[in-house]
Amino acid sequence: MSERHRVIEGKAYVYRREESPNWQCAVFLSGRNHRRSTGSDNLALAMAFARDWYEDRAAEDRMRRRGILPLAAPPTRTSAPARGPGGMTFEAASQTFLQEFQTLVGGERNPLYVASKAATLRRHLLPFFGELALPQIDGARVQDYRIHRLTPPRPEADDAPPRRWKRPCRSTLHKEIVCLRQVLKTALRRGWLTTMPDLSEPYRASNKVSHRAWFTPDEYRRLYEATRARARKPVREKWRAASERLHDYVLFMVNTGLRPDECALLQYRDVTIVEANGAEPILEIVVRGKRGVGYCKSMPGAVRPFERMRDRGQPRLQDLVFGKMQRGFLNRILHELDLKTDREGRPRTAYSLRHTYICLRLMEGADIYQVAKNCRTSVEMIQKFYAAHLKDELDALAINVRRGR
Repeated sequence: MSERHRVIEGKAYVYRREESPNWQCAVFLSGRNHRRSTGSDNLALAMAFARDWYEDRAAEDRMRRRGILPLAAPPTRTSAPARGPGGMTFEAASQTFLQEFQTLVGGERNPLYVASKAATLRRHLLPFFGELALPQIDGARVQDYRIHRLTPPRPEADDAPPRRWKRPCRSTLHKEIVCLRQVLKTALRRGWLTTMPDLSEPYRASNKVSHRAWFTPDEYRRLYEATRARARKPVREKWRAASERLHDYVLFMVNTGLRPDECALLQYRDVTIVEANGAEPILEIVVRGKRGVGYCKSMPGAVRPFERMRDRGQPRLQDLVFGKMQRGFLNRILHELDLKTDREGRPRTAYSLRHTYICLRLMEGADIYQVAKNCRTSVEMIQKFYAAHLKDELDALAINVRRGR
């Protein structure tokens, strides 16, 4: 059994194989094991090398997760032939898929989404399917993969530190199966595979109706009163600008229904203050985001926050109105108000402000089709995820019908 020593409180460790005099170092980051020879048979020198090596690997991992560095491509084995005894391997087919995918959709899809395919293959699919021949991947093998992903990993040794593990949610596992299907379809088009295996889930998903976290009218009132008080009297004077910006952001989001990414891309030239038919002024917004270019007409309550953002400086037309918001400011206030999670334990985020806009509009009697168009979504999505819990969607007169005696 190899000798092992912990480094940096168990974040990394050094070990020595029985047949080698030199110490090796290893660390587990982002679902992948990193190993390196220290080149020394002295334990003290090896542990010092492992500490420096761990800091470099951890810094690179943080930069990759933040999108500063590109995600590494799946590992290749040039010494092993691509075509094994049973046919083309999954690893070779995945390399062909990545080349095709990055070339064909590189200019049309988000670069982070394109890079996520390589990350999914490298972290999850290749360690499980990589050395298998394509005909060996059948429905039973795919089901074994689902069980593997939903089972906590066992420690490599009795004295090894426990590995941090989080059960993947249904949508995460679905994205991995989609990536697996894309690789197999690439192999099918090139004649490396004759038929597609069954990738469907063998057991039916839960039909429980759930809705996304939002703020009720009373909770929303508590939130904007707290952000307004923080804007008038910030915890520290250097945070005044950020506190005022957060207060205007909350009011703007709940009165427009924009997605957080759409609001982050919003520029001053995309917003126009208009007065329609003598009513209160509103904002006409050109939205760019998840669904391409769309349009939004705000509630009157969004005009004053926008004017305050505009009057605080001398912005150019191409300047961002809000830009990327810091989640820490919003989370701090939500925790102070005990509003970070709803009754079912779902966390509230900036996206919950969009859900609040939709729910408040429906509670006031707005037409659901017009709300869907204004939010650049479908009536089906609103009925399934937003309005399923609203009592105002139920017509008491239509329900409490009695037959005449």
